Amino acid sequence: MKLFYTFLFCILFQLGFAQSADQYFEKIRNNEAALTAFFSQMPKGGDLHHHYSGSIYAEPLLAHAIAHDLYLNTQTMTVSQEKQTGTDWVLFSTLQKNGELEAYKQKIMHTWSIKDYNNVDYPSDKQFFDSFMKFEPATIGNFGAGLLELKNRAIKENVSYIETQLSTIPCAIKTDDLAKYNSQLRKMVANKNEKAIMQSLDSLYAIFNQKDAKKYASDFNSNFVGKMHKELKIDDSQFTMRYQNFVLRFMEPVDLFKNLVVAFISADSSPLMAGVNIVSPEDGETSMKDYELHMLMFKYCHSRFPKVKYTLHAGELTLGLVRPEELSWHINAAVYTAGANRIGHGVDIPYEEKSYDLMRYMAKNNIPVEINLVSNEFILKVKENRHPILLYKEFNVPIIISTDDAGILRTNMTEQYVLLAKRYPNISYTDIKQFVYNSINFSFIQDATVKKQLIKDLDVRFKTFEANFSMK
Repeated sequence: MKLFYTFLFCILFQLGFAQSADQYFEKIRNNEAALTAFFSQMPKGGDLHHHYSGSIYAEPLLAHAIAHDLYLNTQTMTVSQEKQTGTDWVLFSTLQKNGELEAYKQKIMHTWSIKDYNNVDYPSDKQFFDSFMKFEPATIGNFGAGLLELKNRAIKENVSYIETQLSTIPCAIKTDDLAKYNSQLRKMVANKNEKAIMQSLDSLYAIFNQKDAKKYASDFNSNFVGKMHKELKIDDSQFTMRYQNFVLRFMEPVDLFKNLVVAFISADSSPLMAGVNIVSPEDGETSMKDYELHMLMFKYCHSRFPKVKYTLHAGELTLGLVRPEELSWHINAAVYTAGANRIGHGVDIPYEEKSYDLMRYMAKNNIPVEINLVSNEFILKVKENRHPILLYKEFNVPIIISTDDAGILRTNMTEQYVLLAKRYPNISYTDIKQFVYNSINFSFIQDATVKKQLIKDLDVRFKTFEANFSMK
Protein backbone atom coordinates (compact mmCIF):
# COMPACT_ATOMS: atom_id res chain seq x y z
CA MET A 1 0.00 0.00 0.00
CA LYS A 2 2.89 2.35 0.77
CA LEU A 3 4.33 1.77 -2.70
CA PHE A 4 0.93 2.54 -4.22
CA TYR A 5 0.66 5.91 -2.48
CA THR A 6 4.25 6.74 -3.36
CA PHE A 7 3.52 5.98 -7.00
CA LEU A 8 0.27 8.01 -6.90
CA PHE A 9 2.07 10.97 -5.32
CA CYS A 10 4.71 10.95 -8.06
CA ILE A 11 2.03 10.90 -10.76
CA LEU A 12 0.10 13.77 -9.19
CA PHE A 13 3.33 15.66 -8.60
CA GLN A 14 4.26 15.44 -12.27
CA LEU A 15 0.75 16.35 -13.40
CA GLY A 16 0.90 19.32 -11.10
CA PHE A 17 3.97 20.59 -12.91
CA ALA A 18 2.26 20.34 -16.32
CA GLN A 19 -0.88 22.01 -14.98
CA SER A 20 1.13 24.77 -13.32
CA ALA A 21 3.03 25.47 -16.54
CA ASP A 22 -0.26 25.60 -18.41
CA GLN A 23 -1.84 27.96 -15.89
CA TYR A 24 1.18 30.27 -15.93
CA PHE A 25 1.13 30.28 -19.74
CA GLU A 26 -2.52 31.37 -19.80
CA LYS A 27 -1.80 34.08 -17.25
CA ILE A 28 0.94 35.66 -19.40
CA ARG A 29 -0.65 35.07 -22.81
CA ASN A 30 -1.04 38.81 -23.54
CA ASN A 31 2.31 39.85 -22.07
CA GLU A 32 4.89 39.73 -24.84
CA ALA A 33 7.92 40.12 -22.56
CA ALA A 34 6.71 37.33 -20.27
CA LEU A 35 5.93 35.12 -23.26
CA THR A 36 9.40 35.73 -24.65
CA ALA A 37 10.99 34.65 -21.38
CA PHE A 38 8.70 31.61 -21.25
CA PHE A 39 9.37 30.43 -24.79
CA SER A 40 13.08 31.24 -24.67
CA GLN A 41 13.38 28.60 -21.98
CA MET A 42 10.80 26.15 -23.32
CA PRO A 43 12.20 23.20 -25.31
CA LYS A 44 11.35 23.77 -28.97
CA GLY A 45 12.41 20.52 -30.58
CA GLY A 46 13.26 20.95 -34.26
CA ASP A 47 13.25 23.63 -36.93
CA LEU A 48 12.20 21.70 -40.05
CA HIS A 49 11.52 24.53 -42.53
CA HIS A 50 14.94 26.11 -42.53
CA HIS A 51 17.02 27.65 -45.35
CA TYR A 52 20.70 27.76 -44.44
CA SER A 53 21.65 30.89 -46.40
CA GLY A 54 18.57 32.80 -45.28
CA SER A 55 19.12 31.83 -41.64
CA ILE A 56 22.58 33.38 -41.26
CA TYR A 57 22.35 36.92 -39.94
CA ALA A 58 23.77 39.67 -42.16
CA GLU A 59 26.40 40.78 -39.62
CA PRO A 60 28.73 37.74 -39.94
CA LEU A 61 28.20 37.60 -43.72
CA LEU A 62 29.24 41.23 -43.98
CA ALA A 63 32.21 40.65 -41.68
CA HIS A 64 33.32 37.78 -43.93
CA ALA A 65 32.97 39.94 -47.06
CA ILE A 66 35.07 42.71 -45.50
CA ALA A 67 37.72 40.31 -44.14
CA HIS A 68 38.12 38.68 -47.56
CA ASP A 69 38.02 42.06 -49.33
CA LEU A 70 35.22 41.22 -51.76
CA TYR A 71 33.88 43.63 -54.33
CA LEU A 72 30.70 45.58 -53.56
CA ASN A 73 28.31 47.03 -56.11
CA THR A 74 27.64 50.41 -54.53
CA GLN A 75 24.28 50.70 -56.27
CA THR A 76 22.72 47.30 -55.59
CA MET A 77 24.71 46.22 -52.48
CA THR A 78 25.56 42.94 -54.24
CA VAL A 79 28.97 41.41 -53.46
CA SER A 80 31.28 39.48 -55.75
CA GLN A 81 34.52 37.60 -55.32
CA GLU A 82 35.72 38.95 -58.66
CA LYS A 83 35.49 42.42 -60.16
CA GLN A 84 32.59 42.78 -62.56
CA THR A 85 32.24 45.14 -65.50
CA GLY A 86 31.10 48.66 -64.70
CA THR A 87 32.24 51.46 -62.43
CA ASP A 88 30.02 50.59 -59.46
CA TRP A 89 32.18 47.70 -58.22
CA VAL A 90 34.55 48.69 -55.40
CA LEU A 91 36.71 46.69 -53.02
CA PHE A 92 35.73 46.86 -49.35
CA SER A 93 39.33 47.90 -48.58
CA THR A 94 38.87 50.90 -50.88
CA LEU A 95 35.67 51.90 -49.11
CA GLN A 96 37.46 51.64 -45.79
CA LYS A 97 40.39 53.70 -47.05
CA ASN A 98 38.03 56.39 -48.30
CA GLY A 99 36.11 56.47 -45.02
CA GLU A 100 32.89 55.24 -46.64
CA LEU A 101 32.66 51.75 -45.17
CA GLU A 102 30.45 52.58 -42.17
CA ALA A 103 27.84 54.28 -44.35
CA TYR A 104 27.74 51.32 -46.73
CA LYS A 105 27.45 48.86 -43.84
CA GLN A 106 24.04 50.28 -43.01
CA LYS A 107 22.92 50.18 -46.65
CA ILE A 108 24.06 46.55 -46.89
CA MET A 109 22.21 45.55 -43.73
CA HIS A 110 19.02 47.08 -45.16
CA THR A 111 19.47 45.16 -48.41
CA TRP A 112 20.61 41.77 -47.10
CA SER A 113 17.84 41.57 -44.49
CA ILE A 114 14.62 43.31 -43.45
CA LYS A 115 16.40 45.45 -40.85
CA ASP A 116 14.57 48.79 -40.54
CA TYR A 117 12.27 47.90 -43.44
CA ASN A 118 9.48 50.51 -43.62
CA ASN A 119 6.90 48.58 -45.69
CA VAL A 120 6.73 51.46 -48.16
CA ASP A 121 9.69 51.85 -50.48
CA TYR A 122 9.86 48.36 -51.98
CA PRO A 123 7.58 45.28 -52.22
CA SER A 124 8.23 43.05 -49.22
CA ASP A 125 8.32 39.82 -51.23
CA LYS A 126 10.93 41.25 -53.61
CA GLN A 127 12.93 42.64 -50.67
CA PHE A 128 13.05 39.13 -49.23
CA PHE A 129 13.79 37.05 -52.33
CA ASP A 130 16.19 39.55 -53.94
CA SER A 131 18.44 39.54 -50.89
CA PHE A 132 19.71 35.98 -51.44
CA MET A 133 21.70 36.64 -54.59
CA LYS A 134 23.15 39.85 -53.19
CA PHE A 135 24.94 38.17 -50.29
CA GLU A 136 25.40 34.68 -51.74
CA PRO A 137 29.12 35.18 -52.66
CA ALA A 138 29.78 35.94 -48.97
CA THR A 139 28.60 32.42 -48.07
CA ILE A 140 31.11 30.69 -50.36
CA GLY A 141 33.90 29.13 -48.31
CA ASN A 142 32.07 30.19 -45.18
CA PHE A 143 29.69 27.26 -44.61
CA GLY A 144 31.51 25.95 -41.54
CA ALA A 145 31.25 29.23 -39.64
CA GLY A 146 27.60 29.49 -40.63
CA LEU A 147 26.71 26.02 -39.40
CA LEU A 148 28.37 26.68 -36.06
CA GLU A 149 26.50 29.98 -35.77
CA LEU A 150 23.22 28.16 -36.34
CA LYS A 151 24.10 25.39 -33.92
CA ASN A 152 25.16 27.74 -31.12
CA ARG A 153 22.06 29.90 -31.53
CA ALA A 154 19.83 26.84 -31.52
CA ILE A 155 21.36 25.51 -28.32
CA LYS A 156 20.94 28.88 -26.60
CA GLU A 157 17.23 29.01 -27.38
CA ASN A 158 16.59 25.34 -26.63
CA VAL A 159 16.22 24.06 -30.20
CA SER A 160 17.66 20.56 -30.34
CA TYR A 161 17.40 19.77 -34.07
CA ILE A 162 17.64 21.61 -37.39
CA GLU A 163 16.81 20.17 -40.80
CA THR A 164 18.42 22.73 -43.07
CA GLN A 165 18.42 23.27 -46.81
CA LEU A 166 22.16 23.75 -47.11
CA SER A 167 23.17 24.01 -50.76
CA THR A 168 22.35 22.91 -54.27
CA ILE A 169 24.49 20.00 -55.45
CA PRO A 170 27.07 21.03 -58.07
CA CYS A 171 26.55 18.96 -61.23
CA ALA A 172 28.48 19.50 -64.46
CA ILE A 173 26.38 17.22 -66.67
CA LYS A 174 25.76 19.11 -69.94
CA THR A 175 22.17 19.29 -71.16
CA ASP A 176 22.46 21.41 -74.32
CA ASP A 177 21.68 18.39 -76.51
CA LEU A 178 18.55 17.66 -74.44
CA ALA A 179 16.90 21.07 -74.82
CA LYS A 180 14.17 19.64 -77.06
CA TYR A 181 12.72 17.89 -74.02
CA ASN A 182 11.83 21.26 -72.44
CA SER A 183 9.14 22.14 -74.96
CA GLN A 184 8.06 18.53 -75.32
CA LEU A 185 7.48 18.08 -71.60
CA ARG A 186 5.52 21.33 -71.38
CA LYS A 187 3.36 20.31 -74.32
CA MET A 188 2.68 16.93 -72.69
CA VAL A 189 1.57 18.68 -69.49
CA ALA A 190 -0.75 20.93 -71.47
CA ASN A 191 -2.25 17.83 -73.08
CA LYS A 192 -2.55 16.06 -69.69
CA ASN A 193 -0.46 13.19 -71.06
CA GLU A 194 1.10 11.87 -67.87
CA LYS A 195 2.12 8.56 -69.45
CA ALA A 196 4.21 10.33 -72.10
CA ILE A 197 5.75 12.59 -69.43
CA MET A 198 6.85 9.60 -67.38
CA GLN A 199 8.32 7.93 -70.47
CA SER A 200 10.30 11.08 -71.28
CA LEU A 201 11.52 11.36 -67.69
CA ASP A 202 12.54 7.71 -67.91
CA SER A 203 14.69 8.50 -70.95
CA LEU A 204 16.27 11.50 -69.23
CA TYR A 205 16.90 9.48 -66.08
CA ALA A 206 18.76 6.85 -68.11
CA ILE A 207 20.86 9.55 -69.80
CA PHE A 208 21.80 11.18 -66.48
CA ASN A 209 22.71 7.80 -65.04
CA GLN A 210 24.95 7.12 -68.02
CA LYS A 211 26.58 10.50 -67.47
CA ASP A 212 27.41 9.43 -63.91
CA ALA A 213 24.90 11.45 -61.87
CA LYS A 214 25.76 9.23 -58.93
CA LYS A 215 29.31 10.61 -58.86
CA TYR A 216 28.09 14.17 -58.17
CA ALA A 217 25.80 12.97 -55.38
CA SER A 218 28.54 10.90 -53.80
CA ASP A 219 31.07 13.73 -53.96
CA PHE A 220 28.61 16.16 -52.35
CA ASN A 221 27.70 13.70 -49.59
CA SER A 222 31.25 12.71 -48.72
CA ASN A 223 33.52 15.63 -49.55
CA PHE A 224 31.23 18.51 -48.65
CA VAL A 225 28.43 17.68 -46.22
CA GLY A 226 29.88 14.58 -44.57
CA LYS A 227 33.37 15.98 -44.15
CA MET A 228 32.18 19.32 -42.78
CA HIS A 229 29.59 17.73 -40.48
CA LYS A 230 32.22 15.47 -38.96
CA GLU A 231 35.04 18.04 -38.68
CA LEU A 232 32.78 20.60 -37.03
CA LYS A 233 31.34 17.99 -34.65
CA ILE A 234 27.85 19.26 -35.39
CA ASP A 235 26.05 16.42 -33.63
CA ASP A 236 26.48 16.10 -29.88
CA SER A 237 24.41 15.50 -26.76
CA GLN A 238 22.72 18.90 -27.05
CA PHE A 239 22.10 19.23 -30.76
CA THR A 240 21.56 17.31 -34.02
CA MET A 241 21.48 18.52 -37.63
CA ARG A 242 20.44 16.93 -40.91
CA TYR A 243 20.35 18.33 -44.44
CA GLN A 244 17.75 18.67 -47.19
CA ASN A 245 18.73 18.77 -50.84
CA PHE A 246 16.77 21.17 -52.99
CA VAL A 247 16.20 22.23 -56.58
CA LEU A 248 15.31 25.66 -57.98
CA ARG A 249 11.88 26.24 -59.51
CA PHE A 250 13.04 28.83 -62.03
CA MET A 251 15.25 26.42 -64.00
CA GLU A 252 14.31 24.90 -67.36
CA PRO A 253 12.69 21.45 -66.99
CA VAL A 254 15.64 19.32 -68.13
CA ASP A 255 18.13 21.08 -65.86
CA LEU A 256 15.74 21.00 -62.93
CA PHE A 257 15.10 17.29 -63.43
CA LYS A 258 18.83 16.60 -63.69
CA ASN A 259 19.38 18.31 -60.35
CA LEU A 260 16.36 16.54 -58.87
CA VAL A 261 17.73 13.13 -59.85
CA VAL A 262 21.10 13.94 -58.26
CA ALA A 263 19.30 15.26 -55.14
CA PHE A 264 17.32 12.02 -54.76
CA ILE A 265 20.41 9.88 -55.31
CA SER A 266 22.19 11.90 -52.62
CA ALA A 267 19.32 11.58 -50.12
CA ASP A 268 19.02 7.87 -50.85
CA SER A 269 22.67 7.16 -50.13
CA SER A 270 23.55 9.06 -46.94
CA PRO A 271 21.89 9.16 -43.50
CA LEU A 272 22.93 12.80 -43.17
CA MET A 273 20.82 13.80 -46.17
CA ALA A 274 17.31 13.87 -44.73
CA GLY A 275 15.30 14.52 -47.87
CA VAL A 276 14.54 16.74 -50.86
CA ASN A 277 12.72 20.05 -51.40
CA ILE A 278 11.97 22.62 -54.12
CA VAL A 279 12.55 26.34 -53.55
CA SER A 280 12.39 29.83 -55.14
CA PRO A 281 9.33 32.12 -55.36
CA GLU A 282 6.26 30.01 -56.03
CA ASP A 283 4.64 32.90 -57.91
CA GLY A 284 7.58 33.25 -60.34
CA GLU A 285 6.79 32.97 -64.05
CA THR A 286 8.55 29.63 -64.57
CA SER A 287 7.42 28.34 -61.18
CA MET A 288 3.79 28.88 -62.10
CA LYS A 289 4.12 27.65 -65.67
CA ASP A 290 5.91 24.41 -64.70
CA TYR A 291 4.33 23.72 -61.31
CA GLU A 292 2.37 20.66 -62.43
CA LEU A 293 5.41 19.32 -64.29
CA HIS A 294 7.52 19.73 -61.14
CA MET A 295 5.00 17.72 -59.14
CA LEU A 296 5.14 14.93 -61.72
CA MET A 297 8.93 14.96 -61.54
CA PHE A 298 8.73 14.36 -57.79
CA LYS A 299 6.23 11.58 -58.41
CA TYR A 300 8.64 9.97 -60.87
CA CYS A 301 11.64 10.24 -58.54
CA HIS A 302 9.60 8.72 -55.74
CA SER A 303 8.99 5.69 -57.94
CA ARG A 304 12.76 5.34 -58.32
CA PHE A 305 13.66 6.14 -54.72
CA PRO A 306 10.66 5.15 -52.55
CA LYS A 307 12.58 5.52 -49.26
CA VAL A 308 13.48 9.17 -49.82
CA LYS A 309 11.29 11.69 -48.00
CA TYR A 310 10.44 15.10 -49.42
CA THR A 311 8.69 18.25 -48.30
CA LEU A 312 7.42 20.77 -50.81
CA HIS A 313 6.94 24.52 -50.64
CA ALA A 314 3.30 24.67 -51.66
CA GLY A 315 0.63 27.31 -51.27
CA GLU A 316 3.06 30.12 -50.39
CA LEU A 317 0.58 32.31 -52.24
CA THR A 318 -2.23 34.69 -51.39
CA LEU A 319 -4.96 36.72 -53.07
CA GLY A 320 -3.46 39.53 -55.14
CA LEU A 321 -0.08 37.86 -55.59
CA VAL A 322 -1.41 35.61 -58.37
CA ARG A 323 -4.71 35.23 -60.21
CA PRO A 324 -7.48 33.76 -57.99
CA GLU A 325 -7.69 30.52 -59.98
CA GLU A 326 -4.01 29.85 -59.30
CA LEU A 327 -4.75 29.62 -55.58
CA SER A 328 -6.95 26.57 -56.00
CA TRP A 329 -4.61 23.69 -56.75
CA HIS A 330 -0.96 23.94 -55.64
CA ILE A 331 -1.32 22.16 -52.30
CA ASN A 332 -3.65 19.64 -53.95
CA ALA A 333 -0.99 18.85 -56.54
CA ALA A 334 1.80 18.66 -53.95
CA VAL A 335 -0.19 16.20 -51.84
CA TYR A 336 -2.09 14.10 -54.37
CA THR A 337 0.23 14.21 -57.42
CA ALA A 338 3.70 14.59 -55.96
CA GLY A 339 2.96 12.64 -52.77
CA ALA A 340 4.73 15.08 -50.45
CA ASN A 341 5.50 13.87 -46.94
CA ARG A 342 5.21 17.40 -45.55
CA ILE A 343 3.94 20.74 -46.89
CA GLY A 344 5.87 23.97 -46.41
CA HIS A 345 3.81 27.14 -45.74
CA GLY A 346 0.41 25.94 -47.04
CA VAL A 347 -0.98 29.47 -46.75
CA ASP A 348 -3.46 29.30 -49.62
CA ILE A 349 -5.37 26.31 -48.18
CA PRO A 350 -8.65 28.30 -47.75
CA TYR A 351 -8.69 28.87 -51.52
CA GLU A 352 -7.77 25.31 -52.51
CA GLU A 353 -10.37 23.23 -54.33
CA LYS A 354 -12.16 20.89 -51.91
CA SER A 355 -9.94 22.15 -49.12
CA TYR A 356 -11.90 20.27 -46.43
CA ASP A 357 -11.31 16.94 -48.17
CA LEU A 358 -7.65 17.88 -48.69
CA MET A 359 -7.11 18.65 -45.01
CA ARG A 360 -8.94 15.47 -43.97
CA TYR A 361 -6.59 13.55 -46.25
CA MET A 362 -3.54 15.29 -44.77
CA ALA A 363 -4.73 14.49 -41.25
CA LYS A 364 -5.52 10.86 -42.06
CA ASN A 365 -2.18 10.32 -43.77
CA ASN A 366 -0.10 12.29 -41.25
CA ILE A 367 1.08 14.93 -43.73
CA PRO A 368 2.09 17.90 -41.55
CA VAL A 369 2.14 21.55 -42.52
CA GLU A 370 5.21 23.64 -41.67
CA ILE A 371 3.94 26.98 -40.34
CA ASN A 372 6.20 30.06 -40.64
CA LEU A 373 4.37 32.97 -39.00
CA VAL A 374 6.97 35.75 -39.35
CA SER A 375 7.78 34.76 -42.92
CA ASN A 376 4.13 34.60 -43.98
CA GLU A 377 3.45 38.00 -42.44
CA PHE A 378 6.41 39.72 -44.10
CA ILE A 379 6.36 38.11 -47.54
CA LEU A 380 2.62 37.54 -48.05
CA LYS A 381 1.10 40.03 -45.57
CA VAL A 382 -0.88 37.10 -44.13
CA LYS A 383 -1.23 37.12 -40.36
CA GLU A 384 -3.65 36.73 -37.45
CA ASN A 385 -7.06 35.47 -38.63
CA ARG A 386 -6.07 35.59 -42.30
CA HIS A 387 -3.54 32.88 -41.52
CA PRO A 388 -4.96 29.35 -41.84
CA ILE A 389 -3.23 27.81 -38.82
CA LEU A 390 -6.52 27.45 -36.90
CA LEU A 391 -8.14 25.92 -39.98
CA TYR A 392 -5.43 23.27 -40.10
CA LYS A 393 -5.83 22.69 -36.37
CA GLU A 394 -9.61 22.30 -36.71
CA PHE A 395 -9.09 19.50 -39.23
CA ASN A 396 -6.37 17.84 -37.11
CA VAL A 397 -3.61 18.35 -39.66
CA PRO A 398 -0.30 17.93 -37.79
CA ILE A 399 1.31 21.35 -37.29
CA ILE A 400 5.02 22.14 -37.08
CA ILE A 401 6.36 25.60 -36.17
CA SER A 402 9.43 26.76 -38.11
CA THR A 403 11.47 29.90 -38.84
CA ASP A 404 12.00 29.70 -42.63
CA ASP A 405 14.79 32.34 -42.98
CA ALA A 406 15.56 33.73 -39.56
CA GLY A 407 18.60 35.73 -40.68
CA ILE A 408 16.93 37.72 -43.43
CA LEU A 409 13.77 38.10 -41.36
CA ARG A 410 15.70 39.09 -38.21
CA THR A 411 13.76 36.59 -36.11
CA ASN A 412 14.25 33.33 -34.22
CA MET A 413 12.24 30.30 -33.14
CA THR A 414 11.17 31.93 -29.89
CA GLU A 415 9.39 34.74 -31.71
CA GLN A 416 7.35 32.24 -33.73
CA TYR A 417 5.92 30.81 -30.50
CA VAL A 418 5.35 34.26 -28.99
CA LEU A 419 3.24 35.23 -32.02
CA LEU A 420 1.46 31.89 -31.86
CA ALA A 421 0.44 32.46 -28.23
CA LYS A 422 -0.54 36.12 -28.65
CA ARG A 423 -2.57 35.74 -31.81
CA TYR A 424 -4.37 32.46 -31.28
CA PRO A 425 -5.99 32.07 -27.83
CA ASN A 426 -7.58 28.80 -28.97
CA ILE A 427 -4.12 27.22 -29.12
CA SER A 428 -3.28 25.91 -25.66
CA TYR A 429 0.02 25.04 -24.02
CA THR A 430 -0.85 21.37 -24.62
CA ASP A 431 -1.26 22.13 -28.33
CA ILE A 432 2.05 23.96 -28.44
CA LYS A 433 3.78 21.09 -26.70
CA GLN A 434 2.35 18.76 -29.35
CA PHE A 435 3.68 21.01 -32.10
CA VAL A 436 7.13 20.71 -30.54
CA TYR A 437 6.96 16.93 -30.46
CA ASN A 438 5.66 16.96 -34.05
CA SER A 439 8.89 18.66 -35.09
CA ILE A 440 10.85 15.56 -34.09
CA ASN A 441 8.27 12.86 -34.87
CA PHE A 442 7.75 14.19 -38.43
CA SER A 443 11.40 14.98 -39.09
CA PHE A 444 13.11 13.11 -41.91
CA ILE A 445 15.84 11.66 -39.69
CA GLN A 446 16.66 8.28 -41.21
CA ASP A 447 18.21 6.66 -38.14
CA ALA A 448 15.38 5.57 -35.81
CA THR A 449 17.80 5.48 -32.88
CA VAL A 450 18.68 9.16 -33.36
CA LYS A 451 15.01 10.16 -33.53
CA LYS A 452 14.18 8.09 -30.46
CA GLN A 453 17.00 9.75 -28.51
CA LEU A 454 15.78 13.22 -29.50
CA ILE A 455 12.29 12.37 -28.23
CA LYS A 456 13.74 11.02 -25.00
CA ASP A 457 15.81 14.19 -24.63
CA LEU A 458 12.69 16.28 -25.25
CA ASP A 459 10.89 14.42 -22.46
CA VAL A 460 13.68 15.29 -20.04
CA ARG A 461 13.85 18.90 -21.18
CA PHE A 462 10.11 19.44 -20.73
CA LYS A 463 10.15 17.82 -17.30
CA THR A 464 12.92 20.20 -16.23
CA PHE A 465 11.22 23.21 -17.84
CA GLU A 466 7.82 22.51 -16.29
CA ALA A 467 9.35 21.98 -12.86
CA ASN A 468 10.16 25.72 -12.82
CA PHE A 469 6.48 26.57 -12.33
CA SER A 470 5.78 24.52 -9.23
CA MET A 471 7.12 27.44 -7.16
CA LYS A 472 5.24 30.24 -8.96
